[in-house]
Amino acid sequence: MGTPEYAAVSLRRLLESPHRVRAVVTRPDKPRGRGRNIEPGPVRRVAEEAGIEVLAPASARDETFLQRLHSLRADLGVVVAYGRILPAAALAAPRLGCINAHASLLPELRGAAPIERSILAGLTRTGVTIMQMNEGLDEGDILFASEVAILDETTGGSLREQLAGLSAQMLVEAVDRVASGSVHPVAQDNARATFAPPLRREETAIRWGEDAHALWLRVRAFAPRPGAFALDGRARLKILEARVAAPAATPAAPGTIIAQSGAAIVVACGTGALALHTVQPEGKRAMAARDWALGLRDRGDPPHVLHDGI
Repeated sequence: MGTPEYAAVSLRRLLESPHRVRAVVTRPDKPRGRGRNIEPGPVRRVAEEAGIEVLAPASARDETFLQRLHSLRADLGVVVAYGRILPAAALAAPRLGCINAHASLLPELRGAAPIERSILAGLTRTGVTIMQMNEGLDEGDILFASEVAILDETTGGSLREQLAGLSAQMLVEAVDRVASGSVHPVAQDNARATFAPPLRREETAIRWGEDAHALWLRVRAFAPRPGAFALDGRARLKILEARVAAPAATPAAPGTIIAQSGAAIVVACGTGALALHTVQPEGKRAMAARDWALGLRDRGDPPHVLHDGI
């Protein structure tokens, strides 16, 4: 059970294993891309190429879907980024229940957006947890977990790719363990739980009055997509790569471009300064911030000021 490319990585790996994938459950097709055409999601595409039955219920509580799920007589359900809460009837359909690969070290960061929120929180480590699912929000017993480091250069995109591969590897191992009866579930410590609620669009907006370190984390969390952004006049300027910079000797208003440093430009923040290395002007390709700044010379006298994203 899964929907995006993150889950498709695990499906491909399971298809290469000795275990038989009886069917795939995914969310219904939806408009994608610039043309907003109805297209199948990554998991559906992989399943159809493999000739596997695909179930795409509008609701995981749909009675016809639940009946079909039970009729599959599956031994185990494997869930990765399905995108919907599964009711007890769905979790109980496979003989051995359902296991899930969650992109955090549970009980930390339960919820929908653990990857981006691990970076936004300034964590230095995260990982993948395989758990036996129950009706709670990522509250099931832990089968095992694996940790990875979050480095200064880690972005939301790079971490997602890394954890997708790790999830796939661990899920095959988990299915092996369940099949051999060698799993030893451990209850989570609910007192240590933290949460990763769904991301909001406004969280990608840069507010120059914030601390430079917080803005650096925001840029990393949302790179390369959807991208944290500020406004240059009325146009959006995505900031794809940045570093914390030394503040200017003379204070400047937040959002003011105060210096150039190699291929970067330095912008004053509420506290400290942020060096922008790679940006993407609205409607254009990504480029070095210095190259973008060269085009500002014809647009008025410095100092040039970037505005908060809205």
